[in-house]
Amino acid sequence: YYAWQIRTLGAKFQPHSLWGEANQTTYEPRGLTAVIAPWNFPLAISAGMVSAALAAGNAVLYKPAEATSATGRMLYDALIEAGVPKDVLHFLPGEGHVVGAAMAQHPAVAVIAFTGSKEVGLRLYEHAGKTLHHQPHLKKCVIEMGGKNAIIIDSDADLDEAIPAVVQSAFGFQGQKCSAASRLIVVGRAYEPCLQRLSDMVNELSLGPADNPQHHVNAVIDLPAFEKINRYITLGKQECRLVAQAKAPEGGFFVPPTVFADVPLEHALSQEEIFGPVLCVYRVKTIDEAVKLALHSPFALTGALFSRNPKTIDYVKKAFKVGNLYINRGSTGAVVGRQPFGGGKLSGTGTKAGGPDYLLHFLEPRVVTENTMRRGFAPAAD
Repeated sequence: YYAWQIRTLGAKFQPHSLWGEANQTTYEPRGLTAVIAPWNFPLAISAGMVSAALAAGNAVLYKPAEATSATGRMLYDALIEAGVPKDVLHFLPGEGHVVGAAMAQHPAVAVIAFTGSKEVGLRLYEHAGKTLHHQPHLKKCVIEMGGKNAIIIDSDADLDEAIPAVVQSAFGFQGQKCSAASRLIVVGRAYEPCLQRLSDMVNELSLGPADNPQHHVNAVIDLPAFEKINRYITLGKQECRLVAQAKAPEGGFFVPPTVFADVPLEHALSQEEIFGPVLCVYRVKTIDEAVKLALHSPFALTGALFSRNPKTIDYVKKAFKVGNLYINRGSTGAVVGRQPFGGGKLSGTGTKAGGPDYLLHFLEPRVVTENTMRRGFAPAAD
């Protein structure tokens, strides 16, 4: 996709020319690019970030998340085998606070491309803002962080369609997606039926090893994630109302999909990214109230609406301002070229990976203006 985009990019973004004046924009590589990739899509996201930087003509320092270094090496080997020169692509596995920090702070790095947590993303953004006295450029940041994504179910929604989509959005991949649904907002009379259907479905989810296809939910990534998510669940059981919880097997890092209701808007479960299978449900009276609640978050990554009312759909399209909004489908599953992906606020810098303008973040534009009204003496050619 990016190889095709780079071939057509120049023609798409040319300025106007007038009689007697020719204007042309050219795009050149920004320079050495540090790619710091996440663990939750260890091949797909890494491949996208690295290939975009390479397609734009930049040399790349690639650091996968330490939990997925082996997968990162597989990607590196595949790209080298495909013909990428070894002096252009460099594989630098290691711990983020050591290798990632050194890459971000190095004066030779011109672009920082990062996908991961808000805490790390903000730290990298801060590093990029410090321009050293011998640094010849300002660093460009392509930062993608987390979400606190909401799904709105209108009072007239088709619950046979909505509830399975909510369960998949919230608990697919153990909720370890930046696009995963962590808040469900239900309008009016649909609340009780939604809660009942949701509870019935969640309680029947099967947890177990990923190599057994009978299971719906697998283990979370590691012990720190397991402990962090369980702390949120314990807090929810103490201060909110437990609606549903699947059964987790003994041993391993299995966190049961869990649903809470009666969660205060400023509560940690309402505002903080848990990055695990925890869903909070809210009841509102109107669609306007639902949108306001959905936007009551420091993030703005994805969102979804289930409704059969065309006027409601038109209103939510304009009012629910997130990077990726889905109508009558779940909040996850963006595809390159179809749903360019990325959000604003504290979800990132607004870049759209897998979209027609993503490569612009790895390029430096130059404009040449020529006066074509040639007058005066023209010397004879040698």
